[in-house]
Amino acid sequence: MSSQPLVQAFFDEATFTVSYVVSDKATKACVIIDSVLDYDHASGNTSTASADDIIDYVKNESLTVEWILETHVHADHLSAAPYLKSALGGKIVIGDNITTVQNTFAKLLNAEPQFARDGSQFDHLVHEGDTLAFGEQRVEVLHTPGHTPACVTYVIGDATFVGDTLFMPDYGTARCDFPGGDAATLYRSIQKIFALPEATRLFMCHDYKAPGREEYVWQTTVAEQQANNVHIHQGISEDDFCQMRTSKDATLAMPRLIWPSVQVNMRAGDLPPAEENGTRYLKTPINLV
Repeated sequence: MSSQPLVQAFFDEATFTVSYVVSDKATKACVIIDSVLDYDHASGNTSTASADDIIDYVKNESLTVEWILETHVHADHLSAAPYLKSALGGKIVIGDNITTVQNTFAKLLNAEPQFARDGSQFDHLVHEGDTLAFGEQRVEVLHTPGHTPACVTYVIGDATFVGDTLFMPDYGTARCDFPGGDAATLYRSIQKIFALPEATRLFMCHDYKAPGREEYVWQTTVAEQQANNVHIHQGISEDDFCQMRTSKDATLAMPRLIWPSVQVNMRAGDLPPAEENGTRYLKTPINLV
């Protein structure tokens, strides 16, 4: 029986995103989950400081990267997956419903005709019940849509990486008003996570510090979420949750980086192709949402 995985977190305060390197102690094999490419929206410049921290850790620990995992097409930060792959190796992975997201946003953004909508930009597409191996560890895949159609949760031993499906118990759950989102679907997806053993460690993709809390935190357990999540603790019905989530979502502004993030992340972290003048551009549709 394999030992439980070692989890190292990397927090990017600019986007409130937590990336992870999850390693197998016996073999030094690892996976990287939800990486960040630094992006300055005002200037349009990218940089790699956040990803370089991950590279330094992997090299210093003498780890071998097998997989670079995305929990979904993020709307709040750009993925550094291609940069990490070029430096460390590994295959880029996302849920197979990425095709739904690509079709939806390719239309909204009037993507170039050459943009493939079949998920082929990624090295490997996964769906419910799939497993991926690294060293003596296994990554089990749960399809957990609701925030987006392509959301997946990765279960590695006693550690589970939930993407945006859940936040810390004092902050609640993901929004469901993006194209393809659905509150009832999210409620049912979270029940899959709640069905895991109560002691399972849950790792969040974001933390925004709930009012009254001074520190950023991103690790909790199934039992803590079941008992204390302000949106979906035990006793909250699907109807009650949907009513709450729909009302709350109606008050939320769009994420600051939604259009740059989606354009890049639906391409597995690659930037849009250069135009005739040799420059790459990120589009912002006007008066669309």
